[in-house]
Amino acid sequence: MAPPPVSSATGWQRGFWCLMGTQFQNAFSDNALKQLIILVLMTSAAASAGGGSQDRMVSMVTAVFSAPFILFAMLGGWLADRNSKQRVMVNVKVAEMGIMAFAGLALATGNVVLNLAAVFLMGCHSAIFAPSKYGILPEILPHEKLSWGNGILALLTFLGVILGTVAAGLFSDALKGYETKGLEWIAGPILMVIAFVGWLLSRQITPVPAANPTCPVRINPVTNLWRQLMIIKQDRDLWRACWGNTGFYFISALVMMNVVVFGRGVLNLSDTDNSLMNVWLALGIGFGSVVAGYASRGHIEYRLVPIGALGLALSTVPMGMEGVTAGTFGICMATLGFSAGLFIVPVVSVIQHRPAPEDKGSVQGAVSSLSFIGILFAAGVQWVAREAFQVSSGQVFWICGATAIICGAYAAISRGRFIKAE
Repeated sequence: MAPPPVSSATGWQRGFWCLMGTQFQNAFSDNALKQLIILVLMTSAAASAGGGSQDRMVSMVTAVFSAPFILFAMLGGWLADRNSKQRVMVNVKVAEMGIMAFAGLALATGNVVLNLAAVFLMGCHSAIFAPSKYGILPEILPHEKLSWGNGILALLTFLGVILGTVAAGLFSDALKGYETKGLEWIAGPILMVIAFVGWLLSRQITPVPAANPTCPVRINPVTNLWRQLMIIKQDRDLWRACWGNTGFYFISALVMMNVVVFGRGVLNLSDTDNSLMNVWLALGIGFGSVVAGYASRGHIEYRLVPIGALGLALSTVPMGMEGVTAGTFGICMATLGFSAGLFIVPVVSVIQHRPAPEDKGSVQGAVSSLSFIGILFAAGVQWVAREAFQVSSGQVFWICGATAIICGAYAAISRGRFIKAE
């Protein structure tokens, strides 16, 4: 496919950076809430049923958060195509404020069902948000800035993920232990205020017209995902990138879930120290994403994918060895993050660049569904590996490394001589 003419778009900076700020807030709030509820429910499970119950609780919360992406991502893609993507994001931010108020209530009651409901609602919010945030990027950026923009997007997304996780640990350690109940519910109003800031930023994102205002309604998550996958399959680069993205999210979810268990059970870290361990990962992802964006030099550099996959695999080797220290583990988290940045930036750029303008939202909806099928599968693998096969939490990291090798080999074999996917 011949590259499209270089965009002459000007004045994109304000809208782009407001989009970046909105996405950072979204990633931060998602993970702060999800991780806080994981820590609260793990503490409750440990008090009542022991460590095995903690593993199940981590997997359950992750699965509940992932389910809406499978159910509603195609709906989010339809909304992104039929309406202005900027307007969709503004409305989603309004809904987020209400969800955070409900989350505060759920945390105050300590009810497991209400806490899981809050996680589910936040997953619904993010499932609708995702296709618009990714689909709008090639509409507001000049073409030659797309890889650079994805590097910044990946940096801020994963920085938001990690800092949200750290914030959850701080909330948990600072607010629990007051009389018979903790004060974790205070996080709800705090996150509601942060969502309000996200709403203000979303209003300043560059307004774009609806890409396909006559797009027929798509609400069936199975048939519409299948239909979209058959369309995606016709473009080899796009098809490969979609599955590479799914593998990436499987690895990311498995690492994030397992770090919680490993930090508590092996490294004996407090909730705050456990969450702070993820700062190494954030620094690595940020540096790797920016390096990938600049290394692409205005192109989509697919050669970075197998290099990043190899780095991911090698980083997990020491993490599963007995006697690993917190310092060594932190260094491995940093190299894991750096390799993840190299891997994901070109993959996401391909997904954004290849679809026709009127199909970008629906493609992003399908990609979101696949991503969270990967995350849901990771929750199942973590549960089965620990419960049925008695795999240690350290050895679970080796499953992540093996998956990375498979993804990298697939990219290398199918890409031939690694020509740039322009």
